[in-house]
Amino acid sequence: MGTPGAELERLVEIMRRLRAEGGCPWDREQDLRSLRPYLVEEAFEVLDEMDRVAQGGPWQPLCEELGDLLFQIVFHAQLASELSEFSMADVSKAIADKIVSRHPHVFGEKRADGAEQVLANWAKLKAEEKKRKTGSEGSVLDGVPTAAPALLRAERLTEKASRIGFDWPDLAGVRGKLDEELGELDEAIASGDRDAIEHELGDVLFSLANLARFIKAPAEDALRMAIRRFTTRFQHIEGALRAEGVPFGEATLEHMERHWQAAKTREKALPPPTTLPRAPLSTVRLRVPDLAAQRAFWDALAPVLGWASPRSPPDHASYESGSLRLDFLAGAAAAPSGALVLILEAPSRRAVERLGTWLQTHQPGALGEQSPGRLTFRDPAGLAWEYATPAG
Repeated sequence: MGTPGAELERLVEIMRRLRAEGGCPWDREQDLRSLRPYLVEEAFEVLDEMDRVAQGGPWQPLCEELGDLLFQIVFHAQLASELSEFSMADVSKAIADKIVSRHPHVFGEKRADGAEQVLANWAKLKAEEKKRKTGSEGSVLDGVPTAAPALLRAERLTEKASRIGFDWPDLAGVRGKLDEELGELDEAIASGDRDAIEHELGDVLFSLANLARFIKAPAEDALRMAIRRFTTRFQHIEGALRAEGVPFGEATLEHMERHWQAAKTREKALPPPTTLPRAPLSTVRLRVPDLAAQRAFWDALAPVLGWASPRSPPDHASYESGSLRLDFLAGAAAAPSGALVLILEAPSRRAVERLGTWLQTHQPGALGEQSPGRLTFRDPAGLAWEYATPAG
């Protein structure tokens, strides 16, 4: 497996070729304006996978979405490089320099007693940097995007203000402020004044976001999880009504409420994961009697599968799919016939057909059974493999 630096350089070179003469027509047409929606979309897809991991889901999809987001950054840096504005190296250097300068308690002589002092020091260092660049310290609230979701923005603004001491001394004060704002909202609702209602509702939401920050339960995340629960429960209602044959839109509120409560009960019956899955299968290591023959076979097969062949010691032959690594080692017999079948997931039926054609042409003796979306083959070590789509 390559180093982060080497893989990033490879990605930068891929991006350069996509944009170069004779590269990809779509990539060559893009500019900063056209790429904006893709950047936002990829960021939200990363957030979706983070939520799934938090609920006990696998990590590999998050890795893939982070890669998609990184590609957007590399794409923007390439556009800037073509105009001689800055390069990906400049982007990496700028953030590295910034992180080092804002962590003097790690990379310098300063000490920091706890996270709160780290944040306070960060605010001071940021203000000093801005003063050197612009002549003014600016506002401690600078840097929160105006286009960010409102709840997220409210929380970040109060968090930034707290770095210079503008904060409630304890949770009781924050909770009391929320009660005060709810009382004022009730008065506005009673008055029927639409402007007053909007004003006071905004204050309530802002107070809730501040409370969320104080209790370390981000409001944007909490609301997103509530939306997910609502969606799951409501879809349960829809499915139950369809199963009962209730015509669309004709169920009573009481009928739907019964199914809603059933969905909540089912939800509570499934305990949340106590641990997250942090040990997925990453490497399969197999000993084979003839490593040279095995290497020759898999060196030719790997590109057909879309796998990489990383550099390995002489007594290893290694191949990677992105989520799985195969290591073949010299020195022992392979498993007896039929004792072990290794199954690889194919991305499409076309991929299965392509592999079948390759095997028929280059390794006809290796190909076994073949049907739409599935085939089997054996390698020189006698190991049995199945290559199939999920629907197989």
